[in-house]
Amino acid sequence: MPEVSDNTAAALPTDDDVTAAAALPTDDDVTAAAALPTDDDVMGVLRGVIDPELGSDIVELGMARGAVVNPDGLVEVTVALTTSGCPLRAQIQRDVQRRVGGLPGVEKVKIHWSELTQAEKAAAMSKARFNVSQNAPDTAVPPTAKVVMVASGKGGVGKSTVTVNLAAELARRGMRVGVMDADIWGYSVPRMLGVEGRLAGAETEKKIIPNERPVGDGALEVVSMGFLVDKEETALMWRGLILNRAVQHFLQDVRWGQVDYLLIDMPPGTGDVQMGIAKMLPQAEMVVVTTPARNAQKVATRVASMGRSNYLRIAGVIENMSVFLDPEGRSHAIFGAGGGQELADQLGVPLMGQVPIDGSVATGGDMGTPVVLENESGPAADAFRAITDRLQQEVPPVDMASCTARIFEAAEQALANLDTVSD
Repeated sequence: MPEVSDNTAAALPTDDDVTAAAALPTDDDVTAAAALPTDDDVMGVLRGVIDPELGSDIVELGMARGAVVNPDGLVEVTVALTTSGCPLRAQIQRDVQRRVGGLPGVEKVKIHWSELTQAEKAAAMSKARFNVSQNAPDTAVPPTAKVVMVASGKGGVGKSTVTVNLAAELARRGMRVGVMDADIWGYSVPRMLGVEGRLAGAETEKKIIPNERPVGDGALEVVSMGFLVDKEETALMWRGLILNRAVQHFLQDVRWGQVDYLLIDMPPGTGDVQMGIAKMLPQAEMVVVTTPARNAQKVATRVASMGRSNYLRIAGVIENMSVFLDPEGRSHAIFGAGGGQELADQLGVPLMGQVPIDGSVATGGDMGTPVVLENESGPAADAFRAITDRLQQEVPPVDMASCTARIFEAAEQALANLDTVSD
């Protein structure tokens, strides 16, 4: 056996060397660290947390004090309330946790609560009053409405079918639901909901009145380019900027009522219209529709990336046309399998449900009667109802029992009294 020289022995690792090497970051550590959001990313998504009565986001109002992202994925957010006992706290807590928790790399969200000082409350009220006086909101969508963008990476996956059935089911449950057909080129919502007629203007204000369809104890307020063209077959040969302006009109110039939800049937892909809507509605949340095919799942990833780049929360994934059930009850994966779950896992969001292929869905769409209204039970109808349950869990309606409304009313009354004294 050859002797080990002193030089060779010196080259061997010592115990200290091994310990030091074990402490070095691995590739996985570096990747995990790179995936964490920045403090600015967190503050960006907090702009989507809207005070439902004051109509401004908690960053603009000075309620979001700051955010700290820890290396272990814990994000700490400090929020100051108008008063420590504010009933709106639960609503803000849910919105903050959902939006911040939806960022990639976030493992846990911890909220530190504090209270605005008298000067800060006055500044927040002044900001809210200024917004009201200037008619400052970028849209006419009421701040109490939960906005859900139903999006897809490509056409043909049944996005409009999902939109109208979720909207119809929410209305059937007694809610007032706005439906905005933002798929300007491929408008199909009017036919699928059985709503006809030109859009009319209000007599006392320069606003467009949506077409309405009562559904049980609820109602649908519907706006679509289909209500503005002479014939359903009319092709709109508009470029991106004009399309974006048309969608702005739908958001700014429509007299949306006090809707509980506004569901937006988005155009497929990630073009001008999609980015324009995302910037105008920072409070919106996105549901991504895909099919079981892996190629559809890969394309759908892009629209989710666009949403997150604009600080939107991805509420979940819906897999449409999941399987075909034959008369004997056997399941056939015609379009493949696993795409919806894989997309949900990749995005770190729930798979809200899988809708099977059901002939009654197509029939209902052609006749203007969504399957959830036509069928008491059935594979697709049951699936849409279960997805609606999950939607209400992930994007719950706003609880209007809050203290900020009373503060706003008191401030308005106090200012009115001052005006009276001055006169």
